[in-house]
Amino acid sequence: MPLVLDAADFQKRCAGLAMERHQAGVNVLTSGSKTERLFVLRSGSVEIVKDGVQIAKVSAPGAVFGELAVLLDQAHTADVRTLEVSDFYVANAATLLAHDSAVPLYVAAILAQRLDRANQALVEIKRQLRAGEPRRVIGKTVEKVEQLLSPSGDLFYPSYSTNPFVPDESTH
Repeated sequence: MPLVLDAADFQKRCAGLAMERHQAGVNVLTSGSKTERLFVLRSGSVEIVKDGVQIAKVSAPGAVFGELAVLLDQAHTADVRTLEVSDFYVANAATLLAHDSAVPLYVAAILAQRLDRANQALVEIKRQLRAGEPRRVIGKTVEKVEQLLSPSGDLFYPSYSTNPFVPDESTH
């Protein structure tokens, strides 16, 4: 058995959890609240909104929400709002993380992937700034960063044959 689960295996492990269905336009998690619950997207799609700005749209089954607040013992820092009718597995975070050792590894691997992508993005943005790249090129890099760092639920991001942060010639 692999050390870290993929999204499909993770969702199978969640099958025994409580389910919640939310209609479109509902805040499942609200910035500033402290729920101590983890939400795992079973179906549907959501948007992540931080300080009034949409930072991601997520529709990948197995995406986890609420993990940062739980791990850092703080209030949620963004709103998770349904874009359509969406189903979630819902669990008390402490119970779920303690019950199955594969769950915290799954969450840790997702967070490690996001951190690695964030580090790569910072390096690329600094390179672009030093090189005097036009604002639109840097803006496109920031948009790519938003897509790559979103909580997509995919443990491993798609492989790229080229650096995803290097702008296309068409952006110059």
